[in-house]
Amino acid sequence: MEIKPGEKEDSLTLVKQGAEARVFESTFVGRRSIVKERFSKKYRHPSLDLKLTLKRLNAEARCMTKARRLGVSTPVLYAVDPVLHTLTFEYVEGPAVKDVLLDFGSHGVMEERMDNIAKQIGEAIGKLHDGGLIHGDLTTSNMLLRSDTNHLVLIDFGLSFTSTLPEDKAVDLYVLERALLSMHSSCGNVMDRILAAYRKSSKQWSSTLNKLAEVRQRGRKRTMVG
Repeated sequence: MEIKPGEKEDSLTLVKQGAEARVFESTFVGRRSIVKERFSKKYRHPSLDLKLTLKRLNAEARCMTKARRLGVSTPVLYAVDPVLHTLTFEYVEGPAVKDVLLDFGSHGVMEERMDNIAKQIGEAIGKLHDGGLIHGDLTTSNMLLRSDTNHLVLIDFGLSFTSTLPEDKAVDLYVLERALLSMHSSCGNVMDRILAAYRKSSKQWSSTLNKLAEVRQRGRKRTMVG
């Protein structure tokens, strides 16, 4: 039976379904939690599908754990189930940065809070990149603000991978820039604030930002051709 967002099955409540995974709200040892299930793809050979699913499940768990070691706040990982293909981690109470910025777009920017959010984003990405970790899906939907501390929490490391190449780091930043331009243009140039914090946080910022200029140029050329 297909579960729609908001409906329950046993102790799971479906929150979101994407192309690769389903996200549920649940409890773990009495604590509110999130369960991310990677489901099988029927078009793939069963043995290949199982191999890829397990590989990506373990890679996401490793990348999330590595991010925490690098000093970036992520949800606490509670459990990895290789049989059910699930990750269970802490439920973070608080809004997504996406919703905060959309509210700024509708009601006006709170400059002090905007500066604080942009600073935290830039610092977090700088720590990831200097540690050789690429998030792979830097959007404001994958950034939360804890209600009690207002601290930034990065989520969804499903596309993350390890790399020290400036090109990969630049593409990571470019993905975020495009997301900000498409969804939060009314908030002003948030990316400039983020990059200012990134420069202060990252020891390798120069090579990455040089590559970012090249990535932007390629992006503009593709837009013109399209």
